[in-house]
Amino acid sequence: MAVRTIRVFGDPVLRAPSATIETIDDGIRALVQDLIDTVELPGRAGVAAPQIGVGLRAFSYNIDGDIGYVLNPEIIELSGEPQYIGEGCLSVPGLWHDALRYPHAAARGIDLDGREVVVEGDGLMAQALQHETDHLDGKLYLSRLTPETRKLAMREIRESDWF
Repeated sequence: MAVRTIRVFGDPVLRAPSATIETIDDGIRALVQDLIDTVELPGRAGVAAPQIGVGLRAFSYNIDGDIGYVLNPEIIELSGEPQYIGEGCLSVPGLWHDALRYPHAAARGIDLDGREVVVEGDGLMAQALQHETDHLDGKLYLSRLTPETRKLAMREIRESDWF
């Protein structure tokens, strides 16, 4: 359908918890296609619906060429010792900081046919599942930073040309 514009820090849609998708219709199918089209651009690991201005529980991912989506995702497993790992966000352009993430994650949701799907992985996939699910809960990765790093990130945001 279309590559959609990414909403940036300060947009209220990024702070609001997303609504559960109740009915899969043409609008939801179009949303999924837009999420996929938007995540296919180089350098993108995931895009959550709120990042394109839609307050529904859906995200797409693009990890090592594996492109997919999940509707109504919930994290069902986090394992390993949480660690700080470099992370950025399309909604906070230009920033890159260490965020606290588990090395393994699994998310359960549904596909466009209403069938249950489970997506899981280690490394970047685990990070993306946690990051995108946070978006659906109205959280940005900034909340996963140490207090000192978050203070630095907020200063960088205030000084950025996009804010």
